[in-house]
Formats: sequence, C-alpha cells, structure tokens
Amino acid sequence: MKRLMIALLTLMPMLATAQDNTWERVEQAPVEKTNPDAKYLEPNAVPVVDGKVCWETVIEAPGKSKQEIYDILKEQLIKMTQEPNQIENSTLAVHDSINFELGAVFHEWLVFKNATLSLDRTQLNYQLLVTCSDGKADVKMTRISYDYDLSRKPIHYSAEEWITDKYAVNKKHTKLYPVSAKFRRKTIDRKDFIFNKFNTLLNDKK
Repeated sequence: MKRLMIALLTLMPMLATAQDNTWERVEQAPVEKTNPDAKYLEPNAVPVVDGKVCWETVIEAPGKSKQEIYDILKEQLIKMTQEPNQIENSTLAVHDSINFELGAVFHEWLVFKNATLSLDRTQLNYQLLVTCSDGKADVKMTRISYDYDLSRKPIHYSAEEWITDKYAVNKKHTKLYPVSAKFRRKTIDRKDFIFNKFNTLLNDKK
C-alpha cells in the first residue's frame, strides 16, 4: 500500500500538467518569416528610364533658396570626390551657378566583403545630376556600371544588363539571382545613403 501511495504521489504533477485548461494557455501568433531581400525585390527597386537605370528623387528644402541649396550640395559633391573610397578621376564636372545645376562623376570602390585574406569589391561608376530650385533639389543617379575583379580577370558590367529585374530577379519575383545579387543590394544601399545624406544636409538634420 505504501508503495502504491508513493507511485500516485509521483504521478500527480504529470496528471496536473496533462489536465490544465488549454484555453488558458498563452496563445502565440505564428511568426511570419520575412524575406531579407524584400527591400531589393520591391517593384521599381531598380527603375529603368529610356533604357537606362536611373534613380531620381526630389528633396524638399522648405525655406532655402536655390542658391543656398546649390552651395550646400556643391560642397557635398566635392567632399564625396575626396573620400577614401574614391578612385582616380572622380570629379565635380559641372557647376553651373547661372542655372543652378551640378553634375559629378564618380569612380569608387564598392565593398561586398572585407575579411582576413579576403576582399571582395568592385569599382562602381556613376553620375549624380542635381538641379536646384527654391525650396527643393531634383537629384538623379544614373550611367551606372561596374568593373569587377580588376586584379585578376577584369569584367565590365552595365547596370542595365546586371542589376535590373530581367537579369537579377527570378520570374516569380521572390529572390535575387546569386551572382548579381550583391551588386544590386549594394548599389541600392549606396543610392539610399547618398539621397538620405542630401536630405539631411538640406534640412539641417544633425
């Protein structure tokens, strides 16, 4: 009898666990898996205008004159041409103070991976075109191309034939193709950085 009592006492926690009210348990909503490349798969993530990849944005700058906007962005473009990631021939090619237009050509290193004994990068070539008006700036990033694997077997890619949907995204539009994916991701990231920086400068955000 004593052994039976001990056995029943041992089973009691298990019975209590098995008999709880399922409706009192905390319900957890299923976690939706997000695609880490969602940003790069969005419609028009890489826009093509007149056959050329071209990102364009209008940056509002309330209260600033076109002269002020011109001066701020001119200074920033010059600064960009002197950054450590720049390669020879990056320059401010157009600075029209009459029409308030700016144009810069960039040749810079775009790094995909930088680890011990492993550096994966490409030369990114592009142009930035800026038209300044009172209270806003029209900014374009276009004429984009890449020079990859320069130290071994150089390969030249145009953005139109490398990072557009046709060449970088699968037919279901659910994932990027492995080889060109890193070019598309990093180019979009670079574009976002530049446009956001311009917006910060024109709106005095520190």
